Amino acid sequence: MKRKSENEKPQGTQFSTFQLYSPKDIRANLDKYVIGQDEAKKILSVAIYNHYKRLLSSKYGIGNDKPEFRDVKIEKSNVMLLGNTGSGKTFLIQTIAKMLGVPLFVQDCTKLTESGYVGEDVENCVGGLLRAVDFDVDRAEMGIVVLDEVDKLAKQAKGNMSITRDVGGEGVQQGLLKIVEGSVVGVPPQGGRKHPDQKLVHVDTSNILFIALGAFSGLEKAIERRFSSSSVGFKSQSEVSIAPDRILDKVTHDDLKNFGLIPEFIGRFPVLTHTNPLKVDDMVRIITEPKNSLLKQYQKLMSMDNVTLKFSDEAIRYIAEVAITSETGARGLRGVMERILTDVMYEYAETERSKTLTIDRAFVENILSEREMMYGVA
Repeated sequence: MKRKSENEKPQGTQFSTFQLYSPKDIRANLDKYVIGQDEAKKILSVAIYNHYKRLLSSKYGIGNDKPEFRDVKIEKSNVMLLGNTGSGKTFLIQTIAKMLGVPLFVQDCTKLTESGYVGEDVENCVGGLLRAVDFDVDRAEMGIVVLDEVDKLAKQAKGNMSITRDVGGEGVQQGLLKIVEGSVVGVPPQGGRKHPDQKLVHVDTSNILFIALGAFSGLEKAIERRFSSSSVGFKSQSEVSIAPDRILDKVTHDDLKNFGLIPEFIGRFPVLTHTNPLKVDDMVRIITEPKNSLLKQYQKLMSMDNVTLKFSDEAIRYIAEVAITSETGARGLRGVMERILTDVMYEYAETERSKTLTIDRAFVENILSEREMMYGVA
């Protein structure tokens, strides 16, 4: 692929149903929308690029012209992405899928159950992808399925019995094995349990990329204990201590096994990466810098009412500090902004003359303190 100047738009290789870009182009596009998370961006860019090169080899025969590689079959490398809630895991995948023009479906794993229990069958993750492309099987077979909240499938402590789902989620992990690895899955178009006699649509999952997401709450402490216990002899505890925001750098597949995922399931996700916890400075940049930043969204809304909306630097930083305390990551920012701007948007709706409104820190503090007294929220 040719080198491009900074102002030149990336030109991917166009195929019948999607456009393939280099890892550097994918990363550059992510930088426009996602703040930080450099390591996750790089690993995801390479993993997804390699996945679709594998698809081109198996589906179109590209790369098979060289005799020494003609019989080499590239195995699928699904991805496991760890990180705190609100750190941008799902958004990273959505941004890449949109750029490449491939279908995407996000499956909430907490809704999946083993056969025989109330809930959704594991095949629903493929069915959701199929419905997203209006039952175009060829297009679905080159899509991406995000298995969100996969950490909730970890084997739970005994005694947490439930009649509405399989206990511990191990049965769900077992049920996903063949689907994730690659097999032909019969998908009931209208849902299997309510319409058992319907004709199945068969989808080959061999070229579907599965990306598992999870917060894995408590995993950091287990990693810390592992490194602390490795301190022997004259090596002090301080010598093996890890910065709180870098603990997941040390995560291994064994840590996931100890957390409660079964080895067979973990083995289907050889690519392991993570997002880092967001700091105040990251939140400030999220508010202002991305192409579709939160500030730009509210400025656009207000501009439709002839209002030019501005925030002081101090106000933006205070908003970031408040959002950090909610421990919901970047998701908490919109809630804070809504609380600040609700009265403003109410008062200035359909303004006849153009106005400029600047929000300073004192205004933000006053609004949030009033809301806290009224509703008991910060």
